[in-house]
Amino acid sequence: MVDLDALWDFSDPVTSETRFREASARAGSSSDSLVFRTQLARALGLQRRFDEAHAELDAVRDASEGATVEVEVRLRLERGRVHNSSGNRDGATSCFVQAMDLARQTRLDALAVDAAHMLGIAERGEAGERWTRRAIEMAEASSDPKARRWRGSLLNNLGWTRFEAGDATEALRCFQAALEVRIETGSPEGVRIARWSVARAQRELGRVVEALEAQRALEREYAEANESSGYVHEEIGECLLVLGRGTEARGHFRVAHRELSRDPWLVEREPDRLDRLNRLGEGTG
Repeated sequence: MVDLDALWDFSDPVTSETRFREASARAGSSSDSLVFRTQLARALGLQRRFDEAHAELDAVRDASEGATVEVEVRLRLERGRVHNSSGNRDGATSCFVQAMDLARQTRLDALAVDAAHMLGIAERGEAGERWTRRAIEMAEASSDPKARRWRGSLLNNLGWTRFEAGDATEALRCFQAALEVRIETGSPEGVRIARWSVARAQRELGRVVEALEAQRALEREYAEANESSGYVHEEIGECLLVLGRGTEARGHFRVAHRELSRDPWLVEREPDRLDRLNRLGEGTG
């Protein structure tokens, strides 16, 4: 398969869009060019430019005669992602099942796991959890390193499913397992996300001092890299609030609100959360 990791920056889909346009133009084969264009469509979808994303995928479909199976799988997978992001869950699940079945038939294990992972997101409740567990089983059974690398994300997703179901103990176990995989695969940002998730579950279980120490350590690491995480500041504020240190928490809530308000997904999906952060930062929450 074409290696796409170096071109993706999921925190910056605009830059990713430019990279995939350029990579498609430079590609040495028509199939490689079409693979890059499927990722261009994904980058457009992440910007919520859904009509443009579908149009790009239509163009890939129309040009895909004689292309590799990878193009066919990615075409279905990315069509499903655009449907899912735009709220068409039925269309999304149909595309993901098609992508998974074709990928499994042709031993494209990493893409098969990705499709099962997306079914775990698109489906809800117990059905979604079953897909996530199936994706984990597929990743663990594969000898493909790219497929096995999915275990960290999948265990993280399963942890959040259990967390939202009120089972913080099982969520913590999943987050700790995800952290082990992240350390094994060597993704620094992935390790930070896993550590954040572990600390979040610890706070839920009443281990607030331990959680605060973990979030403080993350805050220092981001600062050393001249970066900042609104999610880390949000959690530091929440821990301090539980510990009765509301005045100290305000500055962290202000930073969290400023940074997380830049995320269009949060603005659209979690306005109450952002409003609460603003009120807590101003001392009126």
